[in-house]
Amino acid sequence: MLDPVQLRSFMAVAEAGSFTAAARGLGLGQSTVSQHVARLEAAAGRRLIDRDTHHLSLTTDGEAMLGFARAMLAVEDRARAHFAARELHGRLRFGASEDFVTSRLGRVLESFVRDHPAIDLEITVALSGTLHRMLDDGLLDLVLAKRRLGRPRGRPVHREPLIWAARSPDIADPARPLPLIAFPPPSITRAAAIDALDRAGRAWRIVCTSGSLSGLKAAADAGLGVMVQPRSMRPHGLVELEGGPGLPALEEVEFIIEDVSVRRPPDSPEARAARILTEALVVGGIWRNG
Repeated sequence: MLDPVQLRSFMAVAEAGSFTAAARGLGLGQSTVSQHVARLEAAAGRRLIDRDTHHLSLTTDGEAMLGFARAMLAVEDRARAHFAARELHGRLRFGASEDFVTSRLGRVLESFVRDHPAIDLEITVALSGTLHRMLDDGLLDLVLAKRRLGRPRGRPVHREPLIWAARSPDIADPARPLPLIAFPPPSITRAAAIDALDRAGRAWRIVCTSGSLSGLKAAADAGLGVMVQPRSMRPHGLVELEGGPGLPALEEVEFIIEDVSVRRPPDSPEARAARILTEALVVGGIWRNG
């Protein structure tokens, strides 16, 4: 009974408050919009709009029709989006390392979900070592993680140095063991920090261990110790302890992307979705704080 084209014209008139403005917004002639509304009124068997030369208002039935129009057109839009994305219909299990909590990753994922609504995106945030194991066990389809230089895993997409970060440089007193705030083993940043300190002969002690970046930052904000992060992902509120007394230089790390494309047909939904998200991650500027 209700034609979506007529409903759109009616809704445009109701929201614009005039046939002229509605026609302009729809890119149609005013007479065409008037015909759409007249046919909708005929189909409904009710007058929907009261109008004279200077004023336009909805009747009671017009107010009811406006609500129905909005609901029906919203359903139509969802249906169009669903079937337009049918080539990417499926599930993508994506894993990201804790480092990206403060990055622009959320914006990239938001755009991916908006552009591909028929993909069910499942996200796991964990340590890089955990993500690699999950990928090996078939529990993830795509992983964005980091690795120490020279390791063979994944496709490297970015490289940068690790840094020491703390609330204040005063925490790195060379006369005392360096208080470390770190992820639990097998954390890459933890291992890199300990290796550097041991090579430099600098005493250290672990004062806080947390599996989440928010937990580490809370400890650092409280002034408990020093944490290690990639330079571009230094948490807000912490300062880089560059060249501090007794603090050795830290190594660089690589960020890598690894997926299941070698184990899945290249035209499978998972493999195709992984390629699209991989491209978005590479160009999405996620190497800067969000």
